[in-house]
Amino acid sequence: QVQLVESGGGLVQPGGSLRLSCAAFGFTFSRYFMRWYRQAPGKERELVAGINTSGGITNYILSVKGRFTISRDNVKNTMYLQMNSLKPEDTAVYYCHTSIDGSTYWGQGTQVTVSL
Repeated sequence: QVQLVESGGGLVQPGGSLRLSCAAFGFTFSRYFMRWYRQAPGKERELVAGINTSGGITNYILSVKGRFTISRDNVKNTMYLQMNSLKPEDTAVYYCHTSIDGSTYWGQGTQVTVSL
């Protein structure tokens, strides 16, 4: 059974950093593209970053480029999102995501709040 479990969210002041983790279970993690999404209150869920199977290719939305870094450890079956220089507009629930054989899978989400 495919399962994605996020952790690492919390409350941080503007300019601070957080590192999110997404632990993967029930599938061959190294074979699949992985993504981080986020959903802010009252807004649609948006794609934040993606990473290919080896970790050698990454992409980001413009608003986080240069501040966030997506990575993965295919031995630990875990994906990460290092978030630096956080801004209040980064406040959202962050989800990890993958697609396997036409089916999509989401974690339960982890809350990130950037506030004084």
